[in-house]
Order: sequence, then structure tokens, then C-alpha cells
Amino acid sequence: MENGMLAPRVAVVVFLLKGKAVLLGRRRSSVGDSTFALPGGHLEFGENFEECAAREVKEETGLDIEKIELLTVTNNVFCNRAKQCHYVTIFMRSYLADPNQVPQNLEPDKCDGWDFYEWNDLPKPLFRPLENMVGSGFNPFPSNLNNM
Repeated sequence: MENGMLAPRVAVVVFLLKGKAVLLGRRRSSVGDSTFALPGGHLEFGENFEECAAREVKEETGLDIEKIELLTVTNNVFCNRAKQCHYVTIFMRSYLADPNQVPQNLEPDKCDGWDFYEWNDLPKPLFRPLENMVGSGFNPFPSNLNNM
């Protein structure tokens, strides 16, 4: 914090795809509590986006991922809460390294659990940055899967 101003933080979140479904967990947090969100977290010093994505998914769900790629970046400012914050959010796409893996809830103080949800039938409420992307028509699936 410089001159009493809050500094933006960088978050990396992951669209972990399985067929036409995406992995979501229900948040337990001061920001977005009880909303469904993608796995992810803060970028650590010296870490690249792919390393952060793999680390965060492993820490939160126990899953190993592969084919990690950058999708988009968003700017998210949360001003209407007691805890104001500003995140630059890096959205990544990935796949299970082993399709037989099952997500575990390794951080129960931060999440109520993980499950795969069909993209055309997502649970509600969604965490605001994800809700905004879905509402804008964003699709995390490769174009060759869009016709499935």
C-alpha cells in the first residue's frame, strides 16, 4: 500500500474443462461468499500464469492439470463492500491430466466443495467476475467444441 491507497492484486483462475462441463466450487470468503467460482488464487512472486494455475488447482482440489493456456484478462473492482479490493484476474483454460481424477475439497475453510457443472446449466449465484463473463456470452471451450 502506497500513500494509503489500496493496490491491485493479481489472481489466476482456471476454467478446468471436462467434456462440456467446468469445475466450480461454492466460495466461503468475505468477497463473494456463497457464490460459485472457478478454482484459483493469488499469483506468487516469480511465478508464471501456468505455474500458478497448476499450483492453485492442486492446492484446492488435489487435481493435476495439463494443456494450460491463457484465455483472457479482466479488471475487477469490488467497492460496495466493507472490504474493498481490486483484482486483475487472469483466466486460464486447462484439462485434467488424468480424466479419472475426482476433485477433493482440500481447503474447506475457503470452499464448500467442488463439482463439474454443464456450461449450459451453471449453478447460481455465480461469483461476480464469472457471472459478468457468462452474461457477456464468453465461452471457455475451444471453438471445435462449440458445436457439440
